[in-house]
Amino acid sequence: MPDAPYDLAIDSGGDAFPVSGPRPRLSWKPPSDAAGPVAYQVECTVDGEARPAVTTAVGGQRFFPWPWAALDSGRRVAWRVRALGTDGGSPWSPWSRWHTFESGLLAADWRARWISPAESADRGYGRRPAYLLSARFTARSGVRSARLYATALGVYEAYVNGERAGTAELSPGSTSYDRTLYAQACDVTAAVETGDNRLDILLSDGWYRGQVGAFRLPAGWGTVPGARAELHLFYEDGARQVVRTDGTWTSAESAITRADLMDGQTTDFRVRPGTGRPVLVDQVEAPAVDWSPAPPVRVVESRPARSVEQLDDGVWIADFGQNASGWIALRDLGPTGTRTIVDHGEHLGPDGDLTTAHLDSTRPGQAPIPFVQRDVAVSAGGGETFEPRHTVHGFRYARIRRDGAPLDPATLVMRVVHSDLRRTGTFACGHRDLDRLHEIAEWSFRGNAVDVPTDCPTRERLAWTGDYQVFAPTATRLYDVLGFSRKWLRSVRDDQLPDGRVANFSPDGRRIKHHLDDQFAMMTGSAGWGDAVVAVPWELYESYGDREILAENWEAMVRWVEWALTTARTARHPSRVERSAEPLPHEQYLWDGSFHWGEWTEPKAKAADGTRVDPVKDDPVAWFMADKGEVGTSFLYRSTATLARVARVLERTRESDRYTAIAERIRDAWRTEFLSPDGHTAGDTQAGYVRALSLGLVPDQLREATAARLVELIRAAGTHLTTGFLATGELLPVLADAGHADVAYEVLLQRTAPSWLYMLDRGATTIWEDWEGIDDTGTAHDSLNHYSKGAVIRFLHTHTLGLRQTPGSIAWESFEVAPVPHPSVPWARGTHESPQGTIAVEWRTTGDTLTITVDVPPATTARIVFPDGTVEEPLAPGRFSATRRVGKAS
Repeated sequence: MPDAPYDLAIDSGGDAFPVSGPRPRLSWKPPSDAAGPVAYQVECTVDGEARPAVTTAVGGQRFFPWPWAALDSGRRVAWRVRALGTDGGSPWSPWSRWHTFESGLLAADWRARWISPAESADRGYGRRPAYLLSARFTARSGVRSARLYATALGVYEAYVNGERAGTAELSPGSTSYDRTLYAQACDVTAAVETGDNRLDILLSDGWYRGQVGAFRLPAGWGTVPGARAELHLFYEDGARQVVRTDGTWTSAESAITRADLMDGQTTDFRVRPGTGRPVLVDQVEAPAVDWSPAPPVRVVESRPARSVEQLDDGVWIADFGQNASGWIALRDLGPTGTRTIVDHGEHLGPDGDLTTAHLDSTRPGQAPIPFVQRDVAVSAGGGETFEPRHTVHGFRYARIRRDGAPLDPATLVMRVVHSDLRRTGTFACGHRDLDRLHEIAEWSFRGNAVDVPTDCPTRERLAWTGDYQVFAPTATRLYDVLGFSRKWLRSVRDDQLPDGRVANFSPDGRRIKHHLDDQFAMMTGSAGWGDAVVAVPWELYESYGDREILAENWEAMVRWVEWALTTARTARHPSRVERSAEPLPHEQYLWDGSFHWGEWTEPKAKAADGTRVDPVKDDPVAWFMADKGEVGTSFLYRSTATLARVARVLERTRESDRYTAIAERIRDAWRTEFLSPDGHTAGDTQAGYVRALSLGLVPDQLREATAARLVELIRAAGTHLTTGFLATGELLPVLADAGHADVAYEVLLQRTAPSWLYMLDRGATTIWEDWEGIDDTGTAHDSLNHYSKGAVIRFLHTHTLGLRQTPGSIAWESFEVAPVPHPSVPWARGTHESPQGTIAVEWRTTGDTLTITVDVPPATTARIVFPDGTVEEPLAPGRFSATRRVGKAS
């Protein structure tokens, strides 16, 4: 009996069920016994009514366009698929299981009004309460189903008769609210009662008008929050009743007397909302409602405290054993009026107390802004549970203060909160430290995947473009991040400046596109950051095969690259003006005359007295004015060459030819300016050599010399890296691919700073921002949860395990297994859930033999490359195992 297709999905998110727009795309995996690409038949029912079956093209299982009439609002869809001729006998495989989803309430069909709370006084950002917006309605008997559609400008929770709607947290999520706003749909059938009912929306500032960034500035999206909702009741007799937000609703201050995503939440359980005042109607402006392609934010894990130590009378320190994003749920709040204060942080000082000083924000000439993540609960004596859902924190430790009442450690639990991403990759090997490094890098990404890819879950919580540009190729090896990334890229497009520059972070609550005279606008448009608008869509296309991700970002890519090309042509660094009043011919392709962040977060040098030297803080003007043309030109080449490839995929032949030619001229200009005949670069830094080799800037005949110079610099640094933000993720692959795998592993396994294992030895549970995030004295520096340097674990997948996609392949239609063993790693195994099915790899060395076993999914080709260069190919779908005698690795 042949197998059926499986893992059916649409390209939309949703809470308990997927929710789409009018034309979702359909995807599924081929039957496990399919030898090659096949055609499929798809059938579907909409509200129980069958649609004509359709047949796909061969290999049409990814992002199949909706083949029927566009869906109206609130339709319930079931669909299934079968493959044509998988066993040479029966013309069709068995049918897959049915997959169900619903279309959301589409923008044109919303009739609800925007309602806002009647605020008696504005207490200022960080100190405002959450408001309870309420309405009553009567439902007759015979309710067959009930759907609540809701959204907000702010963060909201919805309740029907006191029962919370759905499991999503921090809804409606973080977007650029001037252009994009997502709604959520919930099945609330079980909560509706015959007779009188109550519908409540709990609304707080959230990302919309709360504090943002390291300096706790107010978000600039709006000054008045709002909510919009429709509850659709469907009766057994076919009737429908709709309850909408309108002027009949009331608002009151809730028991949440203070709610801010960054600073924290205060809940006074003694407060009981009064009768309320009439809401304000249509006081906000909002874009049309849409439906997110991303999975929701959820509580994905609950962790009890590993230890709770009493520090003083009424003061305890709880250690949850893991730095993560989320909050603490707390039961047994004590007698009425008992006040419990919970401060959250990443580090304990020498006295065993919580310290957050390393997260304070400073500006020259200004007092530091102290970092605070504080939740407060005031008991009503009724056995309440404090669960602060209108804030989110980054923390491992909590200081809990309570006067006059004991603390039972069993009443504390950490809720780990982030986007509910589906795991697609695993890795394990015979080296405990490398497994642990992989684990903490994963945790670091998880802690920063709270609806958008942030830099850290503490000090800034901003979705910096550079961070995700660096980490996206690793993220695609760990989780299904397609919908998550598509959602974020829409904000990147929304925030793009009129001249084509890409904002440093998106969603941009500072709205730099409307404040071009702001100093921060001068620091917008950096190489390695803005290039995310090109690099991330291309990574998603290669990993998932989604051509639409290129099409929807094409215009933004072009605007960015054209701005950079224009800037390269019209602006020069002062050092080159000093060299020659008139630009040299190649200089029109050097991107050196505008602001760049540069390599960023390189290991800090030490002064003679042992203090750390920070060039940004110690001499900001010199750092700002330094020539970063090597970085800018390198990324200009990469983005222009990538844009040419994108154009080719989109069948834009003229644009592809043009950008290919321009990229070649940029590469030639880079070689003229920055590369000497002996293969050395002008900057002569590890990061510069990594870029030169990884981006293909060095001619083939010089690559060996360039790689040798990189090794010399590593040896001169005591076999330590000196790379920072942009180059670290490519360092080890560059070394291994250039024939220096021994050096790559020495750097990987280095235990003294700067190194990854130094972090492990200092007790890190996430990747640090600073290479010495906790120094030899136990003092913390900067964020202790910054995932970008965790990009190193991609090397564990691509080289240690050896699993990588064949060059030119998309969506893992072809892959190779080429492990790079090391004496300290006797075995490795891992999996990758590709669009065609599960790829599994395991290899093991026994003496001087190496055995590799590979599972190849259907509609996929593969090959094995042994360390001695011998090749086994092609591998057909199924399991393959081979053993070769290999020399002992050195």
